[in-house]
Amino acid sequence: MTTLLDLKSSVLRQVQRSQSLRSRREPPPTASSPLAHCPPEPLPRRISEESVEFFERMNAILQKQENMMRAAQAEPPQEHVDQAFISERVSRTELDLLYEEAVYTVVNRVGVPAPEHVKSDDELFAYLLKAFDMGDEEHDIILQKVQESKRASFSLRVSVMKAKNLMAKDANYSDPYCMLGILVGQSPRETEEKKERKFSFRKRREKLEKRSSTKEVLPARCIQVTEVKPETLNPAWDEHFVEIDDVHNDLLHLDIRYFKQIAKSVRANGSASSGSEENVDDFLGCINIPLNEIPVAGYDTWFKLEPRSSASKVQGECHLILKVFTSQRDTTLWKRETNVSIHKKLLSQIVEYEHAQREPYNWNGQVSPPAWTVLTHHAVQTDLSPLQQAIRWQCYSSHHRNQRLCYSLLLRLLRTIDAEWDPPAVRGDLERQLSDSFRLYTEHCLCLMKNMRQVFPCTSAAAITRYELMLGIGYMQNMRAFKTVCPLRNELHLDITTAVKKGTSEWYESLIAQYKPEEGSLEEQLKKMVQVIDAVCGDVQRAQNIYNKLFYAVKVDFFSISYRQLEKQVADDVNVAMERVCGTLEQESSRLTQTMGETIFELFMSLKILKGFREFLPLRDAKMLALTGFHNWFKSSIHKFLQIVHDRSCDRIRKAVEIDQPVQQAKHSSSAVEVTACFSQVREIWLQLAWPDSAGAFIFVTRLTDNFCSEAVCYSEMMTRKIERNQVGRDPKNFTVQLCIGLNNIEHVRVFLTHLPRDLDWPGVERAMEESCGAEGKEQVYKALNGQLFNMDLDLQREAKRPISLLTDKMLPELRRYIQHISLSPDSINNDDAVSPLMKYLQDTMDILTANLVKESLTVLQSMWELLLRMIMEAVTENRGVQVEFYNRFQYTVETLLQFFHVKGEGLTLEDMKSGDYKVLDEELRLNKCSSFDLIEQYYLEKISLQKTLKHTPYGRISVKCYYDPPEQRLTVEILHAADIIALDANLSDPFVIVELCPHHLFPAAKSQRTQVKLKTLHPVFDELFYHVSPEQYRHRYACLTFTVMDYDWLSTNDFAGEAVAPLSDFCWPGRPNASAAGKNVQPFILHLSRTKPSKPIMRMLDARTGDREAQEFVRRLKEIEKSMEED
Repeated sequence: MTTLLDLKSSVLRQVQRSQSLRSRREPPPTASSPLAHCPPEPLPRRISEESVEFFERMNAILQKQENMMRAAQAEPPQEHVDQAFISERVSRTELDLLYEEAVYTVVNRVGVPAPEHVKSDDELFAYLLKAFDMGDEEHDIILQKVQESKRASFSLRVSVMKAKNLMAKDANYSDPYCMLGILVGQSPRETEEKKERKFSFRKRREKLEKRSSTKEVLPARCIQVTEVKPETLNPAWDEHFVEIDDVHNDLLHLDIRYFKQIAKSVRANGSASSGSEENVDDFLGCINIPLNEIPVAGYDTWFKLEPRSSASKVQGECHLILKVFTSQRDTTLWKRETNVSIHKKLLSQIVEYEHAQREPYNWNGQVSPPAWTVLTHHAVQTDLSPLQQAIRWQCYSSHHRNQRLCYSLLLRLLRTIDAEWDPPAVRGDLERQLSDSFRLYTEHCLCLMKNMRQVFPCTSAAAITRYELMLGIGYMQNMRAFKTVCPLRNELHLDITTAVKKGTSEWYESLIAQYKPEEGSLEEQLKKMVQVIDAVCGDVQRAQNIYNKLFYAVKVDFFSISYRQLEKQVADDVNVAMERVCGTLEQESSRLTQTMGETIFELFMSLKILKGFREFLPLRDAKMLALTGFHNWFKSSIHKFLQIVHDRSCDRIRKAVEIDQPVQQAKHSSSAVEVTACFSQVREIWLQLAWPDSAGAFIFVTRLTDNFCSEAVCYSEMMTRKIERNQVGRDPKNFTVQLCIGLNNIEHVRVFLTHLPRDLDWPGVERAMEESCGAEGKEQVYKALNGQLFNMDLDLQREAKRPISLLTDKMLPELRRYIQHISLSPDSINNDDAVSPLMKYLQDTMDILTANLVKESLTVLQSMWELLLRMIMEAVTENRGVQVEFYNRFQYTVETLLQFFHVKGEGLTLEDMKSGDYKVLDEELRLNKCSSFDLIEQYYLEKISLQKTLKHTPYGRISVKCYYDPPEQRLTVEILHAADIIALDANLSDPFVIVELCPHHLFPAAKSQRTQVKLKTLHPVFDELFYHVSPEQYRHRYACLTFTVMDYDWLSTNDFAGEAVAPLSDFCWPGRPNASAAGKNVQPFILHLSRTKPSKPIMRMLDARTGDREAQEFVRRLKEIEKSMEED
């Protein structure tokens, strides 16, 4: 309820205040009394420059939202290295052991190298020297040690996967199985190796050609056999075997046979049956693969089955996977650590060296051919599985924490792990290492996310691309490997949300630490707070446009998280600052300075921009945020700021008038353009404020409207005073041109302000007030706002009339001469010739006005029209009672002027011209052209018209019955009685009634008749009277009966008590109920008495006709009545 009363009282104050503009519509002040709004002295240069700079700063603030969103073009900072992730340097001893491992790998290379591999030992050693930063002497020592060590022992892993398209031995199928073994060749170390061999089945290769199968050249215990796959031509075995032998000379031999039931003893007891040939399984094909032809990476392919002789018929293929690896290595590290650990260290050393030779960030992990050769051979020799090789991710992710790699490489490595994932193969140290790598990389990425604004700035497209790839961390959460080794870390998006929130908060605190808004004066603190908020707005803009899209992959709403965090922290800090501002402004001795006002306005605009980003929030998050009602913190400050804007606007307007210049192709000058530009900028300030509380905005709107109106009036006053000062010494034409420019300026400003209801959204304010205060509040706001605009319009019209009066004053002598010429022109010349000089003078003046006056600025034309009407009226008044031709000529003059100023619809409107003085003059001319009888008839017509409007007058009434006998042409008048007559003698009267047929010239034979005097009564009863009235007489509209009630006085003249009139047409006209023999039975009618004074114009006309006896007699009687009324 209190709020409602406050709003209503505020509106009423605005209404009262708006009336102050109307009070200024008074005679212009003299030169000795300076104007309150515009002092005559020139504006100081310093003040004018401050006003210009003020509006320039306001314009910059209004454009802030657009400017602050432009990304800076500075180079992005380097991604920082988190100290927590810097790995320890490898000691020299460990490096030497690792170098020994690399050299041992090179020396013991086996297999056919791939095209991309380096074949030269010297080239490989040269690369290792640089990669390990090893000297030649150290290299020679380690190389010699490796050469003296025991050579590596190799093994062959054979995986028999499946076969296809085998030959059918039974009805369209077979029961195939495989037998395989190593066929040995001659070796220099054959003698020594025979002692150590587990399987002593070495035979000469040349004997193979004489044997039919593996079974024939190898003992049964050296043969390894797969499972029999019954009734198929496309068997799938997926069985694995390990053979140990000489990789340089031996040959792998494989037979595929058809299983016979009688031959099952071969597999049952491992010895061949001594039965006949029919008992041997049928041959389906064989494969011979020399071990020295196996590639370094091994075989994983289909081999075509071969016949054992030219007579054999075979078909089909067999899928084999072959891999040669070392079963024994004579190195120090091999004896201490696992193969996976050794390979990881070797890879780390090489990756560090390789990355140092390339550009940061963009390296995709591809190493040089020597490095790839060493790494491939070591992986093969140490028998790393595909999964173990895929875990090289550990090395790359660890290296990435120190030296940035391409995130696409890391993502590719993760996908490799997922593709090769084999849970049973990951146990112990490998599981722990993999878990640690996932954990460390996740923590590293979360750290980068927390510091993303520094690490991945939006100004660098490459940084954003890296960030997008880094957010591929979301893929890790869905990996089978991650779920297995990190089972408790299954909500990565929550960790990311926490990191984003913490990083956002820390970034804001860094802004506070950078700008230090708590230091300095209150104004300096607010300026620093503006810088903080602008930085926040830029960050929120980047969050919405760029970062938010990147976080879709990890199912995190980055924008909502960061915006809500920043919005709350900003709101807390600004609220505290504005409480200090309000507390300071509430002190009586404190005032809002211009710079402080600008800072507060800029702070408001920055907060408004920040608040505007909430439209990008999900609907559920956009409610009740910390900045929801922030405008309330600024209410008192904005009031004072608008006063500063008003003061600066006035200064700007004064300066514009001082330096006023013509504008090309325009009828106004530069000052009008500057004033409307100033108004536009102030309007834009209000629109940008966009005060969210529509009900509370009406106070500001009324304030702005009042400012606009007072500034417009101030401008018009200054333009008027400037015209008045500059009129001296100017010729009439030049003065008229300058006058038109001044009037156009005022009109230009006035037209601009007519759009205020739309520009300031008055309807919106009215609707809001109606919702808050009801219909009464809406009406009060409507009156306040429109009252201000209406009063401003009146003030501008008043100001426009001041210079116009100067023009008309200059025109007055010439106009008076031309009016006198028309008045004195003899009847012998026609009207056109008499009016021609005046019209030519007006046309010359009109040409100047038309050329320099805008269509809407018609005030000068209106003033000229009114002046001419007054001058003609004066001429007519001075010449009453002359011949009718005199009035006809002036009637013609008025009509000519009417068309002249109307200009076929382009000038003044006929409606505006035919009002006021025109009606008076037209009536004057019309009456002057009438005869005395016409004037008297006009007088009675007016009386009849007035009588019809009378109801319940204070002078009483009379009851009358009138009826007409057509055959006798006799009018009978019965004056029945009167009531409530005014007391003219001590509360009583002695009334009687005089009845007359009027006008007298229409009824020359009719005499006035009177009733008896009724003594001492205010309600008399009277007599019956008779008149002779002919049809020719009662047909006139002005023919009437007059009833004059008089108070009889014994000692002096009778007093006039009142009168009434009744037109004869009411009861004499044929067809009326009164006009018949039965007229005596009609009901009486009431006539109300009046005491109106006679018509002044008609009295003046008749009184001026001194030679007309009828006119003088009529005037005499009217004057007697008028005198009697005055004495009462």
